Amino acid sequence: MYRRSLALLLSLTLLLAGWTAVTAETGQRKAYLVEINGPIGPATADYFTRSLDKAETQGAALLIIRMDTPGGLDTAMRDIVKRIIAAQIPVITYVAPGGSRAASAGTYILYASHLAVMAPATNLGAATPVNLGGMPKQPQGDAPDEQQDQPPDQRAREKAPMPTDAKERKVVNDAAAYIRSLAKLRGRNAAWGEEAVRDGASLSAAEALELGVIDFIAADLDRLLQQLHGRQVQLPLGPQTLTSDDLAIEVIEPDWQSQLLSIISKPTLAYILMLVGIYGLIYEFANPGSVVPGTAGAICLLLALYAFQVLPVNYAGMALILLGLALMVGEAFVPSFGTLGIGG
Repeated sequence: MYRRSLALLLSLTLLLAGWTAVTAETGQRKAYLVEINGPIGPATADYFTRSLDKAETQGAALLIIRMDTPGGLDTAMRDIVKRIIAAQIPVITYVAPGGSRAASAGTYILYASHLAVMAPATNLGAATPVNLGGMPKQPQGDAPDEQQDQPPDQRAREKAPMPTDAKERKVVNDAAAYIRSLAKLRGRNAAWGEEAVRDGASLSAAEALELGVIDFIAADLDRLLQQLHGRQVQLPLGPQTLTSDDLAIEVIEPDWQSQLLSIISKPTLAYILMLVGIYGLIYEFANPGSVVPGTAGAICLLLALYAFQVLPVNYAGMALILLGLALMVGEAFVPSFGTLGIGG
């Protein structure tokens, strides 16, 4: 009886081990999906970097970026692009659903991806660098008709009005060279990419496919996976042929940290935080002892510096901790009726 029970237990253990091995083997064929919606900022770059790290660690077959963005900060965009170029698995950027866009910074990310895909009724482009203070001043005037007979790359340089000062010219030229290098890396249309930078040009999905800016159009994720099968991409370790017929898509949801930082990083809120911070400190210096304006101003200014990517998240967090400690210590020596303590 004892031997029979032992044999039964051993059989069940072997069956369970075999089922677990099969499950683990089938579970390895995954495609991770991340969502980039809204402006691209430091929180977006952090969320994408951690998601790609997880996908590589878990042995995912590929990572899909489903994008709908009006653009964002240049530094955050370049962080994402550098991580895509160094990725050990294919990264596919998918502008979706219909009505979405990959404008400004999104265009650079699309160009840098191993495969660029758009859904019907989407668009990309308008990648001219813009200062945080607004659009650069440009002289008025239309391009001459003779430019229509010129090559697209030369027409892109001459059609767009040149920026008025050396700083703006340097920024635009740098961005144009950057998108040209990404286009050559992925075999995309470099001439149109430069036109998007210099002239703010935009394209619909169908036009982008016709001009060789994207690889194909897919209405949904199922059709996307079907069209990925058999395509070859170039990774740092060499070329890789995609097999996507048995992939299961798993969404990587942003955690509370990413969601909170993305709210702070929204341009409108970042501007408000900057204004509150500056004027709060000005009012505090003009009226010493007010306490509330200075406390709120210091906190808002640090948050704004992070939102504009002047301070990295670690430095901003350390500065907030030190400020909090200073405010709580000040509460013990200054009669602020709890204002310093609450701020701390």
